[in-house]
Amino acid sequence: MNVIALQHDIAWEDKPANFAKVRKLLIEVAPAKNSLVVLPEMFATGFSMHADAMAETAGGPTEQFLAETAWEFGICLIAGAAVRDRDGRARNKALAFSPAGHLLAAYAKMRLFTPGGEPEHYVAGRQPVAFRWGDCPISPFICYDLRFPEIFREAAAAHRPELFVVIANFPEKRIQHWVRLLQARAIENQACVVGVNRVGGDPYYTYSGRSLIIDPQGEILADAGDREGCIRARLDLAALRKYREGLPFLGDMTNDEACE
Repeated sequence: MNVIALQHDIAWEDKPANFAKVRKLLIEVAPAKNSLVVLPEMFATGFSMHADAMAETAGGPTEQFLAETAWEFGICLIAGAAVRDRDGRARNKALAFSPAGHLLAAYAKMRLFTPGGEPEHYVAGRQPVAFRWGDCPISPFICYDLRFPEIFREAAAAHRPELFVVIANFPEKRIQHWVRLLQARAIENQACVVGVNRVGGDPYYTYSGRSLIIDPQGEILADAGDREGCIRARLDLAALRKYREGLPFLGDMTNDEACE
């Protein structure tokens, strides 16, 4: 599986500018057809608590852009957006679109970032989700989720993902936590991990990127550093499956974990 992580400087609450930036970067990257391309959390707005203004109903401009971009480039595209659901409440979501422009999955962030006031503006999701791209089961998570291994184990017990995708606006001052936590989630779940962060700054935080692609042993396959751009890697899913077969750690999870 070809995976591309696209790391960009998000223009604060300026959706048209961010749509244009992403499209420009994708033209430069020229992804192979059917590649999996991942953008950061809230890629079109930044980590905004202005949910009343920034959150869109399903099928809004951000979802339209993602669907059309996935179709234009022939890719599976995962990105974050603030979405207002039928209950009228906003959620911080990861959305996955197929090359045909169809929505494959939507995950609502389960652990909201209390220090940033996120619970005051968004509603937490209730459970992990998984979808298949090709023959690979994938579970997406969002930023602060990364600090809570129990929800990754919940996904592992229910879906056995071979790839975890973590999209984020992870601040520079804690960037070493980001790196080590991504590696830990890979090792403990015997899975590949793609973590996609942003660069630049917003009115509240500075971001230094370090988007990473990590193998099941916790080894870093690609590191985007602190500049705008992309990284890519080809994931060896056959080797991952052989590794799990030889060391079936996931099968030895406790009954409590497997029943969550």
